[in-house]
Amino acid sequence: MTSSQWPAALVLENGEIFRGRGWGAQVESIGEVVFNTSITGYQEIVSDPSYAGQIVVMTAPQIGNVGSNVADTEARRVVCAGLAVREWSPVVASWRAEADLTSWLASSDVPGIDDLDTRALTAVLRDQGAMRGAITPHVDQLDAVLARVLAAPKMDGLDLVPQVTCAAAYPWDAATWRADDDGRAVAVPPIDRHVVAYDFGIKENILRQLRDQGCRVTVVPATTPAAEVLAMQPDGVFLSNGPGDPAAVTYAIESVKELLATPTPVFGICLGHQILALALGGRTFKLPFGHHGGNHPVLELATGKVEITAQNHGFAVDPQSLPDGVTVSHTNLFDGSVAGLVVQGRPVFGVQYHPEASPGPHDSSYLFARFREAIDDRVDARAATAATQATK
Repeated sequence: MTSSQWPAALVLENGEIFRGRGWGAQVESIGEVVFNTSITGYQEIVSDPSYAGQIVVMTAPQIGNVGSNVADTEARRVVCAGLAVREWSPVVASWRAEADLTSWLASSDVPGIDDLDTRALTAVLRDQGAMRGAITPHVDQLDAVLARVLAAPKMDGLDLVPQVTCAAAYPWDAATWRADDDGRAVAVPPIDRHVVAYDFGIKENILRQLRDQGCRVTVVPATTPAAEVLAMQPDGVFLSNGPGDPAAVTYAIESVKELLATPTPVFGICLGHQILALALGGRTFKLPFGHHGGNHPVLELATGKVEITAQNHGFAVDPQSLPDGVTVSHTNLFDGSVAGLVVQGRPVFGVQYHPEASPGPHDSSYLFARFREAIDDRVDARAATAATQATK
């Protein structure tokens, strides 16, 4: 145990206790304990706002060896409730690092714990399901810690979006960094379309990907009424990822219902996909232990193509609840759950995974181009209608 560590424990709601060494912020934190199977990308994972209210167990054996830097984060702070790993590396071995992982967690008031048997812990979560838990430095008061865990709210019915959404609308114009085969930076397309993005806990790389498609992006708070969004005259509307139970985000569901009454193209990712399904009349349900990692195979039904995807969600859409005219476009090959849906004959679709990656594979990045195509088709149709009316 180093001088920057202390005795700590991870206490699960079923009474199981995993003792280890604390690091990061020396505080107690309670959340839903989930496991993530990504091998790399811990910075993007712990700063993904979708993990608000969750303690993340990394199945990769060593975490922290590349430190942290601003370029590889999805939010400007650690958003998850805690981080549990087999071994935390105090040695930072990347030239890009600006800080070590423990100081970054501490600056966000988030605890970490290591020296755990994460294989055994993951097996518990796999077999018994995600459950509430606490990372705590109060190792001599574990009965009291367990009582606090059992008193904490469950994820079902919990709206966590207010914790992560922006306070006011803002523009976004940064693109991803891209290079040609010789390592020279590739210019991004000029801006000629406008997308309004609902922030339910949006990842920054989603915004970069939208900018890569030549879109001027306006990010709006989750509670923004549809009328305000439509007054901005967007060419398309994006529904972002985010944390918590989608059925509890009733204000967003109502806004999306109003947007669907217009011909505006709509694209949703993860929580945005679930909110879209609910606005269309579908239902969602809680998965036993969720999908968290960068190695999840998804089948696109129309093409037979299999994509390896990055995923992070604890809820899914019930396919039997989808109304006529709404079809499943993608399925998760691990468990057959809905991984995507599309409204027939309309530029409206969503996916239950992260095509922007960060971290993860880039197999699904084509979806941003598909959204741009839907926007272009709508703009062209609008122009054709205006031209026809002008000749009358």
